[in-house]
Amino acid sequence: MFEWDWASLASECTNFLGPAGYGYVQASPAQETITGTQWWTDYQPVSYTLTGKRGDRTAYKNMIDTCHAAGVKVIADTLFNHMAGSDSGTGTAGSTFTHYNYPGIYQYQDFHHCGTPGDDISNYDNRTEVQTCELENLADLNTESEYVRSRLAEYGNDLLSLGVDGFRLDAAKHIAIDSLTNITSRLTGSPYITSETIYGAGEPIQPSEYTGIGDAQEFRYTSALQSAFGGSGISGLQNLDSNGWVPSDRANVFVANHDTERGGSSLNHNSPNNAYVLATIFSLAHPYGTPSILSSYSFTNSDDGAPNNNVGTCSGSGGSNGWLCQHRWTAFAGMVGFRNNVGSAALNNWVSPGSNQIAFGRGSAGFVVINNQGSSWSGTFTTSLAAGTYCDVISGSSSSGTCSGNTITVASDGTFSATVGAYDALAIHTGATGTAGQTGSGGGSGSGTVAVSFAVTATTTYGENIYLTGSSSQLGSWSAANAIALSSASYPVWKATVSLPAGTSFQYKYIRKETDGSVVWESDPNRSSSTSSSALTLTDTWR
Repeated sequence: MFEWDWASLASECTNFLGPAGYGYVQASPAQETITGTQWWTDYQPVSYTLTGKRGDRTAYKNMIDTCHAAGVKVIADTLFNHMAGSDSGTGTAGSTFTHYNYPGIYQYQDFHHCGTPGDDISNYDNRTEVQTCELENLADLNTESEYVRSRLAEYGNDLLSLGVDGFRLDAAKHIAIDSLTNITSRLTGSPYITSETIYGAGEPIQPSEYTGIGDAQEFRYTSALQSAFGGSGISGLQNLDSNGWVPSDRANVFVANHDTERGGSSLNHNSPNNAYVLATIFSLAHPYGTPSILSSYSFTNSDDGAPNNNVGTCSGSGGSNGWLCQHRWTAFAGMVGFRNNVGSAALNNWVSPGSNQIAFGRGSAGFVVINNQGSSWSGTFTTSLAAGTYCDVISGSSSSGTCSGNTITVASDGTFSATVGAYDALAIHTGATGTAGQTGSGGGSGSGTVAVSFAVTATTTYGENIYLTGSSSQLGSWSAANAIALSSASYPVWKATVSLPAGTSFQYKYIRKETDGSVVWESDPNRSSSTSSSALTLTDTWR
């Protein structure tokens, strides 16, 4: 929950994260930092006083207690590698400092001074330089020092005393594993630990070095999913444990985090063709690693800090006030339930008839179909599931035996037939069964058609036009070339009416065609709705 303040994070644990089955929530750094609105100011510590732009010690403790009451454990994003990068200043709790002097905490001798120009890292092929020089001018703590080790452990134990359940160790690769092993051995109990260990080809420091203290973040996984779902093909993603990466039981994996979504080294919510959503569905379905989901906000500049004065807000299955709230997206929340239900069940029944089509099961507990191509995929799929009617958790949820989205009927021989739309998916599991008016993926049990009126508020410049596309053939099957032109007669509201089959669910998005013919897609997630026997009006705002 990147950049959420403590009060809103506590509320979200109660209102959504706990009921949805999320096991952990990662909270942004808690300690005093330099001031500023940019997100990266939170990663430049000034002291270990728990007062910052998201609240104070009391609010932090209340957040932890509230999340625990909702069944959600708390991971603290933690900074052991460095202090601030500024020459001097005043922190969020009023503490004054200079680059190598933090009164009552650290002095000049408590930092590395490696002797390179500016004491900065210039050669990542040099282990000593990476672990004793400064990362972008951030004062690098001398973690070989007994005093520094004890002070860092003291901070960690203070967080644990408030109820924190684990730590994300920021910039862990810049600390020698011997030092981190010593520091973490002083922590009370056995907290969960995940180390930020960015892989670099040919570099001497490897993520595998850090698995002795907990999980290591496997960035090669992030890159592989970016390439695969970005167009190179997803059929080769079956046996991820054979890639020479961190072993599955020690790998913390993600489709994107707060750094990669800004730096272009991963998919993000603006990725075309629903790639970000499909990759996240895969991440939660496949047994490799322990997956994390980024929940963040919209930004126009990579430095932009949180919107709404750090007060996180969501609405329904999405965000509000600039927040994206990916954790609430229907497909993501549905797949959290899928992963919790299938547990450690082995991957089975893998099929891949094309480079961008995969389907696989998790034992006798779940099955997923992912179609990462621009046309529909119709087929009969073999599962190890018992006969019955299951809710497709990508298109809706399950409650009291009723599915809000599509339903899939598995026959006595474990097979089912379905059509999965372009750049779409379906997922079923034994924890979400029931009945509803919709059957199949993108199909329907109703008869006849109904008029669906689409209206989207979108500001354009001369020569730009807004179009509609979606998961059904009537909506162009996610093809920009076959998208439906909307009328600008009521500008800035663009409108069109389309006849769709009655009693069916569907997904859709708006696209903007530029004057040069290029296409701009709305941000993820896909919009979704369903028809009944009467006309439907959908009113949206471009995002």
